[in-house]
Amino acid sequence: MTSCQGRLTPVPDHGEKGRAVGESLGELVRRLRKQAGMTQFQLAERAELGERTIGRIENDKPFDHRLGTVARLADALGAGPEDRQRLTALDGAGELPAPEPPEAPSAPSAPSAPSAASRAYGPLADAADELARESRRRWRREEAQHRVHHPFALPVRWRRAPAEVSDRSENTQRLAPGDASSEEDLSGDLRRVAEVYRRIRSGRLVVLGRAGSGKSILAIRFTLDLLDARARSERVPVIFSLGSWDPSAVALRDWLIDRLLRDHPHLARRVPSGKSLAADLLDDDLVLPVLDGFDEIAEGLRGEALDALNRSALPLVLTSRHDEFAGAVRATHAPLASAVVLELRDLTLDDLRNYLPRTDPAFPGPRGADGTGATWDAVLDEAQLAESAGGAHLAAALSTPLMIALARTMYSDDPERTPGELLDTTRFPDAHAIEEHLLAGFVPTVYRPRAPERPDNGRPHRPQWDPERAQRWLGYLAHHLARLDRERQDLAWWELGTSMRRSSRTLVVGFLAGLAFGVTTAVGNVPVDLVATSHGLGFAIVRGLVVGLLHGIAAGLLFGLVYWHASAREAFRPSPVRIRLSGGAGRTPGKVRARFMVGLGGGLAAMAMLVVIDQGVVEPLGLGDGQSGDGLTTALLFLPAIALATGLVFGLIALLEAPIRTETVVSPADLLDLDRRNVAFHLVVWALVIGLEVGSLNAIAYGPLRGLEVGTVFGLESAFGAGLGYGLSLTAWGQWVALSRIWLPLTGRLPWALIAFLDDAHRRGVLRQAGAVYQFRHARIQSHLSRTYQERHEPRRRGSPGGEDRAQAA
Repeated sequence: MTSCQGRLTPVPDHGEKGRAVGESLGELVRRLRKQAGMTQFQLAERAELGERTIGRIENDKPFDHRLGTVARLADALGAGPEDRQRLTALDGAGELPAPEPPEAPSAPSAPSAPSAASRAYGPLADAADELARESRRRWRREEAQHRVHHPFALPVRWRRAPAEVSDRSENTQRLAPGDASSEEDLSGDLRRVAEVYRRIRSGRLVVLGRAGSGKSILAIRFTLDLLDARARSERVPVIFSLGSWDPSAVALRDWLIDRLLRDHPHLARRVPSGKSLAADLLDDDLVLPVLDGFDEIAEGLRGEALDALNRSALPLVLTSRHDEFAGAVRATHAPLASAVVLELRDLTLDDLRNYLPRTDPAFPGPRGADGTGATWDAVLDEAQLAESAGGAHLAAALSTPLMIALARTMYSDDPERTPGELLDTTRFPDAHAIEEHLLAGFVPTVYRPRAPERPDNGRPHRPQWDPERAQRWLGYLAHHLARLDRERQDLAWWELGTSMRRSSRTLVVGFLAGLAFGVTTAVGNVPVDLVATSHGLGFAIVRGLVVGLLHGIAAGLLFGLVYWHASAREAFRPSPVRIRLSGGAGRTPGKVRARFMVGLGGGLAAMAMLVVIDQGVVEPLGLGDGQSGDGLTTALLFLPAIALATGLVFGLIALLEAPIRTETVVSPADLLDLDRRNVAFHLVVWALVIGLEVGSLNAIAYGPLRGLEVGTVFGLESAFGAGLGYGLSLTAWGQWVALSRIWLPLTGRLPWALIAFLDDAHRRGVLRQAGAVYQFRHARIQSHLSRTYQERHEPRRRGSPGGEDRAQAA
């Protein structure tokens, strides 16, 4: 049998199960390997030997009988003293060194991986170590950025949560039936959270708290403390933001693996079993999930999420607001199985007295008119007076780490401001007013002008943003989410324009698509007329301008109608995709047929409009170049051909598109770059399909040379005219370019360098990154920015004329 650490206990020779009298060295190694649940490949990895060597040993074939070889086998197998002695005797190489006896635990610890001790070597252990290093670097940087633990960690404390949201103590202590239960002492603060967790025998912990109470801060500190003390074979704590999990669509294990692959792409490498390293780490119990933000899961899915967590036996840490977690417990009639539930407490005035004065600048700014209030010491001294209403309000406002962080950012980091103003009961009649003041001052403070930093990649300095404009842009982004009824959800770059009215979006997309088609047509007509006709440069330019203008207007109307139709239907709604030449995933035949039919109808309408323009307008103006031949023949020959080719393009692109799960992408910039490459692929498809078909028809009708000329021209014009129009109206990249990169910056609602702005906001601590999307650092910051933007820039309300339209997304 095996011990709790996965090592084999010695089995006596006197007939006990598993011992064969007279067994050979190979038989003994094979038996111990099977008893440890390993394959030959796994044993070879852990012993750092070749797989062929393991095979030769188990088949009792000759091999180099060195002491080091058998010693490594014994270590990898977790052999006990008697098994080591028997391996030595059968090998004839002398006595093997005995393993060091394990230290007696001072307190019950969270359960460790079943075979962790035997996994101290090999690719899996190396992958776990690399994961630990990456996580440590990431969260140290994040913690340093927010500076909430400088000069020391905030004294965030907790108490046991009420019994109605907790499991029975017998279950959390993993007691056998009949064993007496005793309450564990789980008191402590943020500096000892990892130590407290180790005393939880089930390895499952829930931390509840109100908004801003420090749940995410605790998750980061807990992760770093465990990583700093981690041994090679122990679990790696990994923080997962739960807000993007849909438990009705994705199993917990699959979602965790996807998130690991998103944040740590090197874990995508396959192991011999065919699984990724991420899946192998999770299945081998080398990952400790720290699930942050259970309350951010959609309300209707929280009960299902809790059910999924209860079906899993994974040790884990989970954070949530109290009411949301309690609601899920009531909905499922069960708490989180075997989990200890703690509730964060508010910080006290004594906590503020110990912390905030130590964040003051060495040389404070100007004092108030009465000579006081320039430092936190003076402010908190007055706040401690029982008769001070301003002090009571201040103590109530600064009872959470979020508000303390905002107060520090506004006053300690800006020596020109004095915290004494927070005691003014005229300006701040209650705690809520102080909180709103701190929220309002956060963005202007973090966007104060400062010396530019050169990025590590050697690129130019990051831009400096005007605080007032940054406030407006962030307010628009926050209000964008609020208008779509998507509070506390993802800020996706491809959806930033969807809060505009559908009619406005259609006009912008139609204009840009028409412009792209018109310019391409105008430019393409000039060389064709110069090469294929006897007309001069002046005629070619004039004809190109006229044809480009007329064709552009027609294309704009057509692509505008396509966008109007597509934006209201799920099958056409732009979303991030990847191109798979082996066939897209997630596209049903019905959706491909729908795309084909739209392309067929659009191509037929487009060709008919262009023929009418060329024959009914351009020719009468005396600008015919003789290239189109007889109008009726051209219509009969090319109308169905172009319509079919356009339908094929629409259907083929739909067939090859595979939806992307945004939580599997490393960053927004990576996803944007991927979608940009998709559009380049679309242009190639347009050029090949249209060019080949039109060229073939012309080759049949007028000869190979004419077919090559016309096919090349049509292919290029289709790629940069129709292809760009398709991209602008039906792809995520097109929506990004048309609305977020052109129209919204043009109207002042967003900056021109939007990705740089979002990245800078993340660096300043206003936003946080969650895979391919951004999120506001805290829901209260988002809510305040949204409300302020609405009050300043959208004074019309739903009750006023036109207000309803203004409040609708589409």
